Amino acid sequence: MDDFAGTQAPLRRLTDPTEAIAALELAVPGMVSLRRASPAVVDWPVLEAGLGIALPVDYKLLCELYPPFVIGGFLGVGTPEPGGETGWVQATREELETIAEWCEEANLVVPLHPFPTPGGLLSWAASPQGDFFLWSTHPTDPQEWTVTVASRSSAWWHYTGGVVQFMAEYAAGVLEPWALPQVRPEAEAW
Repeated sequence: MDDFAGTQAPLRRLTDPTEAIAALELAVPGMVSLRRASPAVVDWPVLEAGLGIALPVDYKLLCELYPPFVIGGFLGVGTPEPGGETGWVQATREELETIAEWCEEANLVVPLHPFPTPGGLLSWAASPQGDFFLWSTHPTDPQEWTVTVASRSSAWWHYTGGVVQFMAEYAAGVLEPWALPQVRPEAEAW
């Protein structure tokens, strides 16, 4: 049996990072209280050089505006902190080993592979139960990256929008959670 549950698409993909953040804050009103007093100055060139790829602008804006957080007690986003870019890259690279194992073990008709394989998977969040929220990278344009969910219960699925829009729609109950729990539209610092 194929572990791939399907693909979900937003009605309209939000390409403006400010619009995506506004959608997340609307879906999870408590996000506003977590906003930093002033945007964090993340050393993106160091971080991206360490990864070997540029990251999407919606994610960069999210990281600059918010410290690490959890939505609904389930979806944990460990944003890079200023001065901790190298450690964040190292942790992300270590997760690639686990992702590689999951990709090998998954019963998928169309196999998936971890980054740095072109179009490979790169982690951006996780759950306390061990679910991974991944980017399906695009070899030339990080604004085209989409979301892949790898559930601990072996269900894999895609979402054809960006990560910030994914979080907004997941918290708002717009998405079918396929093997994930529904989450409360609440946010707390991690």
